[in-house]
Amino acid sequence: MSRSTVPSGPAAATLDAAEEYVAARVGHALEAVFDAVAATRADTAALLARVAAEGRRPVTADLAALRPGLHLRLTRQELVSGAGFVAAPGVLADVPAWLEWWQSDACGDVRPLLLDLDPRTSAYSDYTHWDWFALPRDTGRRAVAGPYVDYLCSDEYSLTLSAPVEVGGRFLGVAAADVYLRHFEAAALPLLRGLPGPARLVNARGRVAASADPAQLAGSLVKGPDFGAVLESGRPGTFGGMRLVPCRGVPLVLVVAAGQTGRGR
Repeated sequence: MSRSTVPSGPAAATLDAAEEYVAARVGHALEAVFDAVAATRADTAALLARVAAEGRRPVTADLAALRPGLHLRLTRQELVSGAGFVAAPGVLADVPAWLEWWQSDACGDVRPLLLDLDPRTSAYSDYTHWDWFALPRDTGRRAVAGPYVDYLCSDEYSLTLSAPVEVGGRFLGVAAADVYLRHFEAAALPLLRGLPGPARLVNARGRVAASADPAQLAGSLVKGPDFGAVLESGRPGTFGGMRLVPCRGVPLVLVVAAGQTGRGR
């Protein structure tokens, strides 16, 4: 591209505004899901603090108190397909690991997820290395994991939004919610396609959450920039011909091919 075609002034400002508008709309859509995660987090922390005040360790039966709130979020939040609390290993006195997890089926009915988490028989007994658990545990912040095929819960291509649950500074597990990728793409793709260049949404690990770029499909990895640092700064930037715009309030970055918008030189 010659320098004479590089937009400046009002043209560049219009492109900036369009990208920031899309990032804000994506943030708004996922913020409703994070509201559900935050409510589960608050309920769980309060429950575990009450149990600790009684001078005992929690057991799985205590977590039944979370179910009314989880059912409410599943029926009221359009994007949420599953929700719950995932305990850190060793937190509960009666089992080594546990998911207090509920999900809605195709008919809209809410049902529990029943898993075999016995390490002797289950391939899913150690969930601590998965991004939806490891990122909140390691960073202390909320996270968007995926998309990935969720063999644990639904066999659907999904995103999982999660946040750490802590009591007295101790990490006890994560509160989380699942969003089927097909539902997220239905909300995000019309926004991405409205931009002048190929665009995608990328999480802190560089995994594409939604894409209107045929060269970078959902689920693939974008190499190069430190997307976690972009999210931490909260400021737009450029890297290797890519325009990077943090989505307002949620841990996703809008990535646009800067050369297509006439910038990045």
